[in-house]
Amino acid sequence: MNNRFLPVSKEDMLRQGIEQLDFVYVTGDAYVDHPSFAHAVISRVLESNGYSVGILAQPDWKNKDSILALGEPRLGFLVSAGNMDSMVNHYSVSKKRRKADAFSPGGVMGKRPDNATIVYCNLIRQAFRHKPIIIGGIEASLRRMAHYDYWSDSLKRSILLDSGADLISYGMGERSVVEIADALKSGIAVSDITFINGTVFKTRRIEDVYDYELLPSYDELKADKLNYARSFYTQYCNTDPFSGKRLAEPYGGSLYIVQNPPAAPLTQAEMDRIYSLPYQRTWHPDYDSAGGVPAIEEVKFSLVSNRGCFGGCSFCALTFHQGRIIQTRSHESLLREAEKFIWEPDFKGYIHDVGGPTANFRQPACDKQLTKGACPKKQCLYPRPCRNLKIDHSDYLSLLQKLRALPKVKKVFIRSGIRFDYLIHDKDDSFFRELVEHHVSGQLKVAPEHISDKVLCRMGKPENEVYRKFVSKYKELNEKAGKKQFLVPYLMSSHPGSTLKEAVELAEYLRDLGYMPEQVQDFYPTPSTISTCMYYTGVDPRTMEKVCVPVNPHEKAMQRALIQYRNPKNRELVEEALKKAGRTDLIGYDRKCLIRPVAGAAGRDYGRQEIKPRPAKKKTIRNVHRKKGQVSRSK
Repeated sequence: MNNRFLPVSKEDMLRQGIEQLDFVYVTGDAYVDHPSFAHAVISRVLESNGYSVGILAQPDWKNKDSILALGEPRLGFLVSAGNMDSMVNHYSVSKKRRKADAFSPGGVMGKRPDNATIVYCNLIRQAFRHKPIIIGGIEASLRRMAHYDYWSDSLKRSILLDSGADLISYGMGERSVVEIADALKSGIAVSDITFINGTVFKTRRIEDVYDYELLPSYDELKADKLNYARSFYTQYCNTDPFSGKRLAEPYGGSLYIVQNPPAAPLTQAEMDRIYSLPYQRTWHPDYDSAGGVPAIEEVKFSLVSNRGCFGGCSFCALTFHQGRIIQTRSHESLLREAEKFIWEPDFKGYIHDVGGPTANFRQPACDKQLTKGACPKKQCLYPRPCRNLKIDHSDYLSLLQKLRALPKVKKVFIRSGIRFDYLIHDKDDSFFRELVEHHVSGQLKVAPEHISDKVLCRMGKPENEVYRKFVSKYKELNEKAGKKQFLVPYLMSSHPGSTLKEAVELAEYLRDLGYMPEQVQDFYPTPSTISTCMYYTGVDPRTMEKVCVPVNPHEKAMQRALIQYRNPKNRELVEEALKKAGRTDLIGYDRKCLIRPVAGAAGRDYGRQEIKPRPAKKKTIRNVHRKKGQVSRSK
C-alpha cells in the first residue's frame, strides 16, 4: 500500500510506477492527506481496494487544459467541491464574499469557483466527452434532488443534470464508491450502474426501475411551493438505510432522477480500517511555501470517534448526509491514532477534540436502530426523549480516561459539541462530573440556539427548561470542583418561526444572564434541511402549518442586533426593532432596559431626561467589575 502522498502530477505517477491512473479525484480543496478530509479518505479507501488514484486539487477552472494534468483516467473522474459547500465557503449568510478560505494554501480566497462541482464537471466534459464522472461530497449530496438555492433565491434541478455527471455518490461514500469502481472495472457501462445503494442516477427508462415512490415533477415543484414541501418531507422520511425507499423525480415527462436507498452504515471494524490507512496526516509539500493549509490546525491533534447524529435539529443537514444511526470507532483504533501524533514535535500535550457531529453520542439511540433503522417520523430527543432511548456515557467516559493516561497528554478537550439535552437526562452524573473536572478549557460550548419554546419547536430542539436545568447542574458541579468555568451558548437569529417578539425575548434572557455573545449565527438556508424548506415555502413540512419566516434582510439584521444589543454599532437597529415590536419599555434608564434613549438627528428626544453625573462611589466601582466579568464571560 502507498506510504507516500498520492500522485498529484505526471512526475509522481512515473516515480510510483503508474502509467495510467484508474481514477482522478478533482477537488475544490487543497490536498491534505488526513482522515478529516473527504478526498483523502475516499482516495485511500479506493487505493486499499486495489485502485490507483491521483489528486487534482483546485484546478484552474478558467483553463480547460488544467484538467489534463494527470491524463485520462482508465475508469473515470471523481469530483467534489471539497469539505465545505463552495457557496457556503465563499459567502456569508448576508451573501457577502468571505475574505479567507481555510481549505486553500495560505488561506487564500478564490482558488475554487462558485458551484464548484458543476464547474469542474463541465470542464471535464469539454476534454473527455464520454468518460464516467461520479460526483460526491457535501455539495453534491445535499443537491441530489430538486432543491432550494438560497444564493439565487430559486428552485434548482438536481445537480446531476446541471453538472452533466453520471452518478452521485451521496452521504458518506466509502461503500458506494468501491461498488461503483468494481462495476466499472468489470466492464459495466456507467449508464447501467443503477443498482448501488447510496447513489443517484438519471434514466429515461423508468419502466426498468422497480419498487420506487414517484415524487412530484420538477415543473409541479416550481408551480406550487406546497408541492415542494410535501416532496421534501417524503425525501426526509426516506433517509434511513433500513426503511428508505427508492425515489424518482420526473423532469419534462421523459427524464427521471432516481435516488436509491442510502448505503448501509459502517461497522466498527470497517470504521477502524478506514482510519488505519496510510494517511500522511498533513498537507502536500507543494503548499509549504504558502504556509500550508489552515484547516488542518483544528484537526491535526483531534480524533473523530463517531459519525451520524440522532439529534435531528431542523437546521442541520446531517440527516441527509451522515444519517441518524451512530457509527463508532473502537477504543483501540482511537488510541492507535493518538499514539501517532502525541510524539510529533509540535504536540503540546493537548488533544483538541474527541468527537464527531455530536461528541457524546457513542452508540445508536436504541437497539431497534441496529435492525430496523431510525423511526421515519419520530425524533429520539424531541420534543422529549423517547422511552426507548439508551442514555449511557460510560463508553465515552472510558475512552476519555484512556486517552488522558497516554504519555505526554496533559489535557483532552471536547470541542465538537456536547448534546446537553442528552447529557442532562443521564441519571448517572459520572461523565458530567469528569467533563467539568477534566475536559473543559475554561468554557464549554453548547447549543441551546434560542430560548423561545415557539422557535425551539421549529428547530426540533427541546424546551428552554431543559437548558436551564443543564445550566444549573453545570454551575453546581463547577462549584463542587472548585472551578470557575463558563458556558458559551451558541445562539441563532432569524430562524423560521422567530419574529421580533421572540428576538426581544432572547435579548431579555441575555440581559438577565449578563452575557453578550461575541458572535451570532444568523440562520443560513443551506440545501436539504427542514428549516430551509420552511424558509422557502413558509410552511413546516412535517405538519404543513404556516410559519412566520424572516426573509427581509433588514428584519434579519434587527434580530441579529438584538442578541448583541450592547454593541454600540447595533444601537439604531435595536431601537428600531424595539419600537416595531411594541417594546419601547425597554428603552430607558431602568436596569431592565436594553438601551438608553438618545436624541434623534432632528433633535427629537425619546423620553430622555437630563441626568446629573453621579460621584464615583463604590456602586460605580462594582458596576465596572460586573461589566468586566461580562466581558470575560464572552471570550
